[in-house]
Amino acid sequence: MSSLFRTTAFVAALFAGTVALAPATFAQDKVITHPQGETTVSGVPSVVLTQDWAVFDDLDALGVAVAGVPSSNAPSYLDGKVAADALQIGSLFEPDFEGIAASEADIYFVAGRSAAAYGTAKDILPTVDLSVNNGSIIEGVEHNLATLGEIFGLEDKAAELTAALEAKVAEARAAAQGKGTALVLVTNAGKLGVYGPDSRVSWVYNEIGMPSALDAVKDGDHGGDAVSFEFLLEVNPDWVFVVDRDAGTGENSGAAAALLDNELFNQTTAAQQGHIVYLDPQASYISMHGYQGVMLLLDQVLDGLNG
Repeated sequence: MSSLFRTTAFVAALFAGTVALAPATFAQDKVITHPQGETTVSGVPSVVLTQDWAVFDDLDALGVAVAGVPSSNAPSYLDGKVAADALQIGSLFEPDFEGIAASEADIYFVAGRSAAAYGTAKDILPTVDLSVNNGSIIEGVEHNLATLGEIFGLEDKAAELTAALEAKVAEARAAAQGKGTALVLVTNAGKLGVYGPDSRVSWVYNEIGMPSALDAVKDGDHGGDAVSFEFLLEVNPDWVFVVDRDAGTGENSGAAAALLDNELFNQTTAAQQGHIVYLDPQASYISMHGYQGVMLLLDQVLDGLNG
């Protein structure tokens, strides 16, 4: 074999090796900015954990497999979407950090109820907080889709989902025009409250544009701004959208309908005209920032307004 041939073969082999290594060599880290700081993500994560059902909802909509999920309060609209062998990594509020560390996952998402876990989790594995401001839920959902699209190289899919969400919001906004005032009621252990423009379903007012029947609402964490049936009759909303917290947390299905079967409430314009929409309790209370849940709720509002 001539020296020229050997040299050429060596160079070719070296070049081939360089090409083979190129994807790993040139894989770029991504710096993801989120409410609690910045997180560096290397490559495309393959083993994914989340402590939040809304984030799971988004990941599922994007087609990303999730290896670890909360051990409680799984929304029924996500039935069949959680892998049978998915790791159970603690409740919505209390992560199983030992299990999370042992999972050797590539990335871990917290949000809302689990946001406080960030301080501990960030020292275990790359952690991203996808919490959403209740005052601008639609914007928050779109931002999270874009962030996840960037992390997983699914920008086109994220843009497609965002376009569908914006179209649905526009459709609901058009349907709400001229339909009168609205109140979002939340029932909680036999008590009645009102959700306002900073609540879990604030988009009814903020994005769809239905004017609140109340000038000011103090949004409570769980039960909203407490009201009485006498007060509701006085305010007399044209439309009522109901969040059944008891059903949302799996405590008592159907409690809201039983509570609202009330002589005073039945005299309101909303009740007499059949303008009462019962929102999916888990989508509106547990995973209210998830793409598929919001789309489900928007469809329910649309069905009610157009019914």
